[in-house]
Amino acid sequence: MSTVRKLRLGPLPKTETVKVIFICPASLKADLDRYAALHAQTYGETVSTVTLIPHMLEAFMAGDRGFRRGGEWSNRVKNG
Repeated sequence: MSTVRKLRLGPLPKTETVKVIFICPASLKADLDRYAALHAQTYGETVSTVTLIPHMLEAFMAGDRGFRRGGEWSNRVKNG
C-alpha cells in the first residue's frame, strides 16, 4: 500500500506573472528540482522549479507572523 504525502505547497493557482532573475546555490537548485518532482508526483501535474519558486515564497511570507503583523500582507490577502 502506498502512502500519500501531503505537501505544504498544494496545487498551484493560475496567476499573472512578472520576470525576476533568481540566483541560488547549486544545492538549493537540486532541492528545488526534487521538490518539483515530488509535487508533480503528488498532484499529477508536471510543474517547473521556476513556476514553484514564487508560490513557495508566497507561502513562506504568509506564514511569517512578523511580516503579516506589518499590515501590508493582511490587506493584500483581503483585497487580493
